[in-house]
Amino acid sequence: MPTDASIYEIYDTRFRNLIVPSAGLEELYSDCRWAEGPVWFADAGCLIWSDIPNERMLRWVPGGNVSIFRAPSNFANGNTRDRQGRLISCEHGGRRVTRTEIDGSITVLADSYKGKRLNSPNDVIVRSDGTIWFTDPTYGILSNYEGYKAEPEQPTRNVYRLDPATGELDVVADDFRQPNGLAFSPDETKLYVADSAASHDVSAPRHIRVFDVVDGKKLANAQVFCNIDTGIPDGFRADIDGNIWTSAGDGIHCFAADGALIGKIKIPQTVANLTFGGSKRNQLFVAATRSLYRVFTTATGVQMP
Repeated sequence: MPTDASIYEIYDTRFRNLIVPSAGLEELYSDCRWAEGPVWFADAGCLIWSDIPNERMLRWVPGGNVSIFRAPSNFANGNTRDRQGRLISCEHGGRRVTRTEIDGSITVLADSYKGKRLNSPNDVIVRSDGTIWFTDPTYGILSNYEGYKAEPEQPTRNVYRLDPATGELDVVADDFRQPNGLAFSPDETKLYVADSAASHDVSAPRHIRVFDVVDGKKLANAQVFCNIDTGIPDGFRADIDGNIWTSAGDGIHCFAADGALIGKIKIPQTVANLTFGGSKRNQLFVAATRSLYRVFTTATGVQMP
């Protein structure tokens, strides 16, 4: 059931204009172990997300019905869609990035770099040119809880760009401690990437960095976009005005395009990831520990297939 408006902390009038206090916060499902990777399918009118330790992916449809989308899921984590509407997933179990074809078959897009296995691809986005960008920290091989325990074969610092048309895989950033969530700005001229190493090392940064995207292939001019004051940044999304809505230890933090923290939505569980969905892309679906939540906003998420 919706909660009251006490879930909101407003630091700037810009945030007040993005929220609908009367809508409150709804818990849609509550039987996960670690909910992650929500992705909205507009054409199917449903949300798909990962429950990593239970090795399954779930489907929610308006009206409240939740069903199994895929099990076993190979410990799938982050998900998105490509420009043809196909599901793109990061799988801890196979240490790979896959594409689910229209007929349900699975194509492996990337599982190694320069002859060595990837660590555990974590989060993924697709640019309008069809290229796939993903992060590769070690969270899925640290234990047998979210994958299979193993030693890393790649540096834990890499962000990759994959051209599925050619199979070319390139490192576009290599100076993170543990790169995690990522998103493009609405015009795709900037890429935002979270560093979440502080989840295991308290001395590590708790920030999101921003890069200029050069010719759609390279990154330049790295800067710290924002710091998270509670918990760590994990998954996040942008709205059409360039605001960044990111996971944090106490809920969702909303940063304006200039990097200012303008407000928070308090969530009773630690947030892992989120996405905009619904017919108007104004519903914020939140994967938070055991539960899937929804909150209506006046913001509009960046268009996805």
